[in-house]
Amino acid sequence: MIGVLVNLVIVLIIVGVIWWAINALLPLVPLPAPIAQIVNVLLVVILALVVVFYVLLPLLHTLGAHSALF
Repeated sequence: MIGVLVNLVIVLIIVGVIWWAINALLPLVPLPAPIAQIVNVLLVVILALVVVFYVLLPLLHTLGAHSALF
């Protein structure tokens, strides 16, 4: 369980740094407004999928395995 929580913290820190870096660098690229908005939406979707598959699913699996003991 501790390993899953450490993994959770590490993945969320990495996702946060990626989010910050892309949001900081995106205004430096001359893109039309609709394309910049599409890139931002794709970023949110991709990072949400990363969080779901690498954080929430293992956490739910670990909690489900321990709930059978109660």
